[in-house]
Amino acid sequence: MSDVAEPHSEHGPGHEHPEARAVRDLAASRRRILTAGLVFGLVYAAMASRLVDLGFASDDHSAALASGSSQVSTARPDLLDRNGEVLATDVKSASLFAEPKRILDVDEAIEALATVIPEMRGDEAVRKKLSSKAGFVWLKRELTKSQRQKIFRLGIPGIGFMEENRRFYPGGALAGHVLGTVNVDNQGISGLEKYIDQEMGLADLRASGLVGNRGLKPRRLSLDLRVQHVVRDELSDAIRRYKAAVAIGIVLDVRTGEVLGMSSLPDFDPNHAEQALKSDNMNRATAGVFEMGSVFKTFNSAFALDSGKVHLTDSYDATSSLHFGSQKISDFHAKARVLTVPEIFIYSSNIGSARMALKVGPEAQRAFFDKIGFHRKLETELPEVAAPLYPKRLSEVSTATQAFGHGISVTPMHTAVAGAAVINGGRFISPTFFRRTPEEATKVARQVIRSETSDKMRYLFRLNNTPGSGGSGSKADVPGYLVGGKTGTAEKLENGHYSGNKRFNSYLAAFPMDDPQYLVLVVLDEPKAEKEVGAATAGLNAAPTVGAIVRRIAPMLGVMPKYEPAKPIVAAN
Repeated sequence: MSDVAEPHSEHGPGHEHPEARAVRDLAASRRRILTAGLVFGLVYAAMASRLVDLGFASDDHSAALASGSSQVSTARPDLLDRNGEVLATDVKSASLFAEPKRILDVDEAIEALATVIPEMRGDEAVRKKLSSKAGFVWLKRELTKSQRQKIFRLGIPGIGFMEENRRFYPGGALAGHVLGTVNVDNQGISGLEKYIDQEMGLADLRASGLVGNRGLKPRRLSLDLRVQHVVRDELSDAIRRYKAAVAIGIVLDVRTGEVLGMSSLPDFDPNHAEQALKSDNMNRATAGVFEMGSVFKTFNSAFALDSGKVHLTDSYDATSSLHFGSQKISDFHAKARVLTVPEIFIYSSNIGSARMALKVGPEAQRAFFDKIGFHRKLETELPEVAAPLYPKRLSEVSTATQAFGHGISVTPMHTAVAGAAVINGGRFISPTFFRRTPEEATKVARQVIRSETSDKMRYLFRLNNTPGSGGSGSKADVPGYLVGGKTGTAEKLENGHYSGNKRFNSYLAAFPMDDPQYLVLVVLDEPKAEKEVGAATAGLNAAPTVGAIVRRIAPMLGVMPKYEPAKPIVAAN
């Protein structure tokens, strides 16, 4: 046994050779690197795929926004009154849209939006839009400034805002029927707003991209905001005072046909276009037809006098009723005697008026009514214009009843325009809601009666208003302004019969009668007597309303009062 120890071996049992371990570690490192490379490769591949998707989505996004932009409400011209006061203008508002492809969680988005717009919670239409594959959808048009700020702070992906034009009417309901309304895309759907779209071809310009947010030249209307306010205010007072169901008022310039004021109550605020859909709020001034009653004696007298077969000095027997088979024509306030032509007018005799019409004849009456527009729609810019209703067959009874405004239905605007022709020298001038010069009016005017006949009608108008004459229009007289006119108290036709206790009252007037400039028509539907014991005739309600309007607008329109005796309007015959 030797005392010298044997050297220790590095490769003994339980020990790995360093070179083998190095090889194994290197292989493990390579596997880890390969695995990491594969993971990173997959990540980058996913990222690349997403970038490609986003690239295509970006195109969809741009296209969607472009499509949405084409639907954005574009600019409209301001509407001004004749003195430059703004009646309608565009204001900016934000509308809410979504890009459904970018919505991460539909339920979460709806819940967040509902914190600002509660009605969106549970709204299936909104859910359907957000769940769709569309690139662009509208969620709500015309947000308030507060709503926009709150939604913006929510930071919901896929939700955005687009600036639009919204129509604003500073006067509210003041001239709603004239101005009309626009839809959510700022397109005119009624009134002058609709006419302007058609006239200017705004729809075609929008489609071609030629109309955007740039301004358009303002359009100046014939309306006088001051006159419009007075008319509506006095009609509102008449409804309260006489408990009428409806009130209509029109003010025309008889020299140009310009409409300075027109109101029909009940009305609506065009800032809330849905109000226009209520049937009670329709525009009865141009879109409603009515039997106007004794106001038609204005046109019957003009027709008869212009024929040359009737003269101011003629007399007609009104002692008893006229009979046509089972039909009878009587006077409301019968004088039961022979009446002169002026007396027939101021006492509003149905019998006398019928006899005058029959003397001239049915064919002549039809030709005259056609000439002054009672057989067709009026030509004017307002789209809402109704066609008259009149007998298609000529007969003596229809001639007699039309002489005092029964059996023929026209719009109040028809009545006003024809009335202007009767007292302006005999020229029929179609009405306009835009500015028109006297020279332009002359080009469109038609002579419908002789100027001498117009002089005689002015005499009858003034006579009917003169205090002490016994005329029905004396309560419309305004000292200094020489008001003249004709009343109409018509029984309403219900279920084929004339009602004894429901009336359609009107007063057609003009001033000053020595040189007529303006015409005023007031209509009251179903007015009640002001006192418990009393009548509800036009002379007691429509006439005073006209007087109140004239008293307020005459100074505004520069009509100077005349207190000295006026120059005679017409000769005795």
